[in-house]
Amino acid sequence: MIPILIAVGCAMLAACFFAAAVRLQHGAVRATSDSETLGAGALGRVLRTPRWLAGTALAVTGSALHITALSLAPLAIVQPIGVLSLVLTVLPGSRVNGVGKAVFAVCAGVGGFVVLAALAEAAPATAAADPWAAQFVVVGALALAAAGMATHGRARCLALATSAAVLFGLGSALIRAASGDLLGGGAFGSGLLLAAEAVTLMVTGGWLMHQAYAAGPTGIVVAATTVVDPLTAVTVGLVFYGEAAHTNPAVAFAQAGFALAAVAGVLVLARSVPDPHDSKEPDMPETPPPGQGLRILISADTFPPDINGAAHFADRLARGLAARGHDVHVVCPADTPKPAVVSDGRITVHRVRSLGTPFHPSFRVCAPWQATRAVPALFDLIRPDVVHVQSHFSIGRAVVKTAHERGVPVIATNHFMPENLLGYAPVPRALRDPITRWAWRDLVQVYRQADFVTAPTPRAVELLEANGLPGGARAVSCGIDIGHYASGENVAGTGMSVLFVGRLDTEKNVDELVRAMAALPDVRADIVGDGACRDKLVALAAEIGVLNRIRFHGFVSDEELVRAYRRCDVFCMPGTAELQSLATMEAMAAGRPVIAADAMALPHLVRPGVNGFLYPPGDIGQLTRCLAELTHNPVLRGEMGRASHKIIARHGIDRTLDVFGDLYYQAIDARHVSAAPLAS
Repeated sequence: MIPILIAVGCAMLAACFFAAAVRLQHGAVRATSDSETLGAGALGRVLRTPRWLAGTALAVTGSALHITALSLAPLAIVQPIGVLSLVLTVLPGSRVNGVGKAVFAVCAGVGGFVVLAALAEAAPATAAADPWAAQFVVVGALALAAAGMATHGRARCLALATSAAVLFGLGSALIRAASGDLLGGGAFGSGLLLAAEAVTLMVTGGWLMHQAYAAGPTGIVVAATTVVDPLTAVTVGLVFYGEAAHTNPAVAFAQAGFALAAVAGVLVLARSVPDPHDSKEPDMPETPPPGQGLRILISADTFPPDINGAAHFADRLARGLAARGHDVHVVCPADTPKPAVVSDGRITVHRVRSLGTPFHPSFRVCAPWQATRAVPALFDLIRPDVVHVQSHFSIGRAVVKTAHERGVPVIATNHFMPENLLGYAPVPRALRDPITRWAWRDLVQVYRQADFVTAPTPRAVELLEANGLPGGARAVSCGIDIGHYASGENVAGTGMSVLFVGRLDTEKNVDELVRAMAALPDVRADIVGDGACRDKLVALAAEIGVLNRIRFHGFVSDEELVRAYRRCDVFCMPGTAELQSLATMEAMAAGRPVIAADAMALPHLVRPGVNGFLYPPGDIGQLTRCLAELTHNPVLRGEMGRASHKIIARHGIDRTLDVFGDLYYQAIDARHVSAAPLAS
């Protein structure tokens, strides 16, 4: 029993050294390399840093203690104690609820498992089983590592850390077998070969672990090693080295229970370990510099380079507020798998780690746990005076929750309609209504916590209130820079041309414009934008014989977009899920008549017979007649274009910024009044 007690003590000390080594080496890798792949040059720089060298010294000391423990006790006793390294990694500075319970679960689980293993008096490691029989595990670990190299982000980190952990676990098992040969009178040559392979596996595992350091946070790396390493070693010991000789079913069942408790605790602790790379933020002053206004945090679940109306509005709002002297920060999903902080001298954009989506190749989202972890830290860093939420999804939801907890005023603007998401997914028609109702209820549940709620148009406000939002929502136009589209001379074209700008997705109904072209041989069409329906639209145009008169431009630069507005004779918007339609507003600012579907907010922009026409959604014949009426009447087109420019004047971005600025100060003042003590 005394050798076992010494082994347990050595293993516990080794866990302490390994925990400190992981902290130092992970920090060295993430401080030296911004890439999730650690190349030879970057690895060379890491190996020269004092932090890495200190971590390596601790790791070597821990390894010596661990080898000593393995020479004195079975794998089932020594290896699980390594789980304690995660506890030691997590405890400093953890803020996650339930850490205390998780630490208790890990310690109790590991302690119970080890005590039962010691009492079972496991058989010697050099039992009749062949220690070389577990070599197939190496192949599996290397295959997992190869798969990890082909992935990105946390998936890459997890795969590489897991493969490293398998190699570490098998290496420990080989050390245990080698110690039996070298110290117990076994085959000396076989012991040397086992020891050499163990060293090779440990070195390979160390390289994979450094690659995992570069790809993700400490928590994932430590969790993978502390769970998979002992699992591998104990399994090899039980199955191949005969360590299950004295274990009965009751003991095995109890050990499984303790192991599950420890694993559950490990999973909780792993989530609580912050990623130093995620927190690389610029230092913030205690208060905004003199002359600047409020410190404003804008949350946006979509932001450029995403191409959609909500993303462009969030960008325009942020830059407009910054131009007025406010200190503006934006929190949004990263446009790559890794987080980033970008400042262009006007606004600071905090991009949170994100995931790709299967329904759109360029659209990324933050998982709820990513947003929940990142947003409170941003509040600590930025200390906003007010937040302006642009959606109720993961980032917006986390921002509203955190602001509510900390007493920060919230302005919430809604750009969401369920139809805009359902168009991406193959949802059965019978499920669309229930899903739509649920989506509205979910939005209202989040937005009812805001101080003020806005939507771009009166129609959008009606939708909010009809779906349960308490009264008081306000219509505030998204606004555009009217002069940006109106300045300069129009670009002359030949014949009449009609323009559509927007995503080529189901709810935009661009196929109606394509079909209308069949009866208008003198009309050309330009379609700017891209989306899931582009190939179908091209095929439709070819099928009905109008492809030679329709040009699909895809995404274009802002300069080319302005030229497209000025070059066209008529703008067409057949979409039926427009809460405002920035593209229509831009065309009106360029002085163009508009033909639009009589749906949602479009009637707020188009006055029939004044600046264009409305047609019943899906009525291609009426759309064709509207286009035909303008085809040979340039005078009418000119009159309607001038009317469009006049109507859109009240949607200038300056007016929008004025309204939101007033709302910010009203919300702040209301919070101050409610927080003030009552006069005695």
